[in-house]
Amino acid sequence: MKISNRKVVLLILGGLIFAAPVVARATDETEVRGTVQRVFQQLKSRDYGSVYDSLPASTRTRMSRARFTGSLSRAQNMYVLDRMEMGQVRVSANVAVVDTVLYGRVVVPIETEGKIVVQQYLVREEGKWRVATGDSATIKRFLASNPAFGRKFPIRQPRIYVKQGAKWIEFNPPRSMRS
Repeated sequence: MKISNRKVVLLILGGLIFAAPVVARATDETEVRGTVQRVFQQLKSRDYGSVYDSLPASTRTRMSRARFTGSLSRAQNMYVLDRMEMGQVRVSANVAVVDTVLYGRVVVPIETEGKIVVQQYLVREEGKWRVATGDSATIKRFLASNPAFGRKFPIRQPRIYVKQGAKWIEFNPPRSMRS
């Protein structure tokens, strides 16, 4: 059986058309993972100016670089980040969510191991993924533009744990410490 060059080209193009969404999704997930990892490394190395540059434009408009870096600098004496585990990445259009666990050591008021279980939300602006975690207004706006994604992956509050002996115990700070 002889297959013409035209049929071969059509088969290849057809395969590419069906594979394109899978490749695009894999690329988006890889970019999102890379962004989350890069920002974590910037936080860990206390490069707060670079973390600020990774925020969405709306967040940068509401908070100056000096205020943002100052607040992170003041907090650096309370904890030390060690490592991060990334779970599933979900991307839909210009919004993504990544399940993460951040591990570190609390040094003030008591020295102990700690972890934060948090969904990292990212938004795509000008072709770049930006970390919107903690910016509820930006996240809500993007989720409103993609209600199916928002229903499937609603915003969950971070959960903080401290290690006591061999067990992780959820830590609920007093209301005066939350903000």
